[in-house]
Amino acid sequence: MIAISRFTVPEKRADEFVEQADAAVAVFTKADGFLSADVARNLDEPTLWTITTRWKNVGSYRRALGSYDAKMTVVPLLSLAIDEPSAYESPENLRL
Repeated sequence: MIAISRFTVPEKRADEFVEQADAAVAVFTKADGFLSADVARNLDEPTLWTITTRWKNVGSYRRALGSYDAKMTVVPLLSLAIDEPSAYESPENLRL
């Protein structure tokens, strides 16, 4: 399962955003089922950022969001994300 959250971040707040994103990723790395994460800025639109995380399954992701540390660090950051669907499943995990 992949979770992709996109953010619009003014250039003058980019350093602050990266610190918050890194803190969120640090919380996720402690969660069961966490596989990897990337924080990235769009090359064509430098105010557009993404946090992409990969998980063993959707339950792992949801449980990670429910932890105390996530509620204090991750959830406030994700509340600033662009309002759009963010959870994706790989084709090999889908029953088509």
